[in-house]
Amino acid sequence: MYQAVIFDLDGTLLDTLEDLKDGVNHALKLQNYPERSLDEVRNFVGNGIQKLIERAVPAGTEKEKQQIVFQEFRSYYTSHCRIKTRPYIGIMELLQVLKQNHIAMAIVSNKNDAAVKELSKYYFADYIDVAIGEREGIQKKPAPDSVFEAMRLLKSEKNHTVYVGDSDVDRETAANSGLDCVSVTWGFREEKLLQALKPEYLIREPKELTKIILSD
Repeated sequence: MYQAVIFDLDGTLLDTLEDLKDGVNHALKLQNYPERSLDEVRNFVGNGIQKLIERAVPAGTEKEKQQIVFQEFRSYYTSHCRIKTRPYIGIMELLQVLKQNHIAMAIVSNKNDAAVKELSKYYFADYIDVAIGEREGIQKKPAPDSVFEAMRLLKSEKNHTVYVGDSDVDRETAANSGLDCVSVTWGFREEKLLQALKPEYLIREPKELTKIILSD
């Protein structure tokens, strides 16, 4: 049924939350702003790093100050994005099975493009060839632009491609792209929220994805 899979990155393939929190708090501390907790950062992510910083700075912070924090975060995080980050349990085994079955794979993320490519190359070089992050000239999710670019590079068609993510943004991205959506419960959003979004599939372990993709 499916010949290609497009994955979200944060909260889907990789548990990046601790490194994101450390990057956010590094940038906030430089401006003497209060630090943010892990749960706060968990709720701030999903719409790109610009929005992450807008949510993390104190309410009413001027745009110019926000931009300073954003630049500090981006610089720090790009070079510190692999300190505590790890693939979720079962992900590497999943990717191995998919590759063995000749399933094409890509990553589409709202994280900045340099970090996405760095993380993909470091963790998934043996499995994933296409990795697209936020950059100028292409709209970030939930716009379908990055997904369409990934499909073009994979040479995949809509009716044979499935999108996998962990958030409301991912559910909307799949819908905007005309793709079936697999929502995963091990990421940054609660299962109750994901159920309410009515994805085509809801899974609790990575190995469940093989049954969906490799079923006749």
